[in-house]
Amino acid sequence: MIKLIGILVVALGFAFRFNTLLVVTVAGITTGLVAGYSFNEIITLFGQFFIDNRYMSLPIILTLPVIGILERYGLKERAESLIKKAKNATTGRVLLTYLFIREGSAAIGLNIGGHAQTVRPLVAPMAEGAAAARYGELPEKTKNDIKAHSAAAENTGWFFGEDIFIATGAILLMKGFFDSVGIHVGVWDMALWGIPTAITALIVSWFRFNRLDKRIAREAGGSGNSSSLPKKNDKEEGVL
Repeated sequence: MIKLIGILVVALGFAFRFNTLLVVTVAGITTGLVAGYSFNEIITLFGQFFIDNRYMSLPIILTLPVIGILERYGLKERAESLIKKAKNATTGRVLLTYLFIREGSAAIGLNIGGHAQTVRPLVAPMAEGAAAARYGELPEKTKNDIKAHSAAAENTGWFFGEDIFIATGAILLMKGFFDSVGIHVGVWDMALWGIPTAITALIVSWFRFNRLDKRIAREAGGSGNSSSLPKKNDKEEGVL
């Protein structure tokens, strides 16, 4: 059981809000040392795994400069101004729509999202823009809340959606584990059982996003923003 100490390191690191990359690295080194590996062997394994999986990380590395250039020339601003033109758009509806698309695409094996590629430059600005169109300038706390829910929509959609696709890494990993312990379960069975959890995640997210809309209305609508209050005409001002 002592070899599971890496899980404790990750939990404590996240609880104290340390740097994520640093926490994961320390957890890996700690686990390796407890398992009997030398420090040099652990660093060698880090390098080997990086080289072996470079083709999986290469698309992300190539995508980041493109997203950076698009952001430099106003991608986030354009996304925010576009959503402001939609009269019935709310933050919750924007995030629920993205989650539905993300979950559906993941279920058929398409990875069309990501925090760096989609959430930061598109989804979060559109969610903020939908709220700003209704209430004007948003408090900083509300903006951070919207960003957090945008990231949650990405995580939820991808995590529960990919379990429906039989060729995804999660399904294959579970299949390999079950086979190793003598439990024979078909990949189709695991994929089909992923459908109820995906639907449940969608329903729970709808409830959370609905509460988010109400919270935004309470925080931003009552924050005293002049843009969210009705203006008085000259005649009313003269009477007052």
